[in-house]
Amino acid sequence: MKAVVRVWDAPTRVFHWALAICVVCLVVTAQIGGSAMMWHFRFGYAVLSLLCFRLVWGFVGGHWSRFGSFLYRPRQVWRYVQGRGEAMDSVGHNPMGAFSVFALLGFLSLQVGSGLFSDDEIAAAGPLVKFVSANWVGNATFYHKEVGKLILLVLVALHLVAIAAYLLKKGENLVRPMLTGDKLLDFPAPVSSDKTVDRVKAAAIILSCSALVYAAVTWAG
Repeated sequence: MKAVVRVWDAPTRVFHWALAICVVCLVVTAQIGGSAMMWHFRFGYAVLSLLCFRLVWGFVGGHWSRFGSFLYRPRQVWRYVQGRGEAMDSVGHNPMGAFSVFALLGFLSLQVGSGLFSDDEIAAAGPLVKFVSANWVGNATFYHKEVGKLILLVLVALHLVAIAAYLLKKGENLVRPMLTGDKLLDFPAPVSSDKTVDRVKAAAIILSCSALVYAAVTWAG
């Protein structure tokens, strides 16, 4: 008998879509340049706040949002690739989805971090440029503009291709659960807590992360 299971709690869903919007805005503002760079930095700080939130939420969030729920052993990944994965692998992030999540979070962190030390030598400079050597700034700028950006674009493209592939080949809609939070399962699975208290806790965390980022940027400026 099938049952509706809350997989993605509201804070995780808001994080996901807020991050997607910020990344799109970062790409657009970078392409426009000029006065749009002011907004580029603002969206970068927003992404940094979101990443800090996700780091904390990965330990205190709903069951399927916690890192421990999608840390797979090599043997589990290999079995999944061979098509012999367990049913529970398909509830939250499956082994390949987990790899995508960690890769995106990792490279987004590198991109934001390098942006803080970047200088286009025209009008835009990261708030931490003055604390490091010119060689460091040059390397950070090169990575941010030439390497990190391309890596992220490839990862995002692969992420979208995977979503389309799951829908077309397996008939599994991965977008709907990230909108509604629920999945229809025909086997028992842990439910992610998504109560008012959880949402208040998440709000407190994101506000704290945002305040820390704002304080750090203001201090550096």
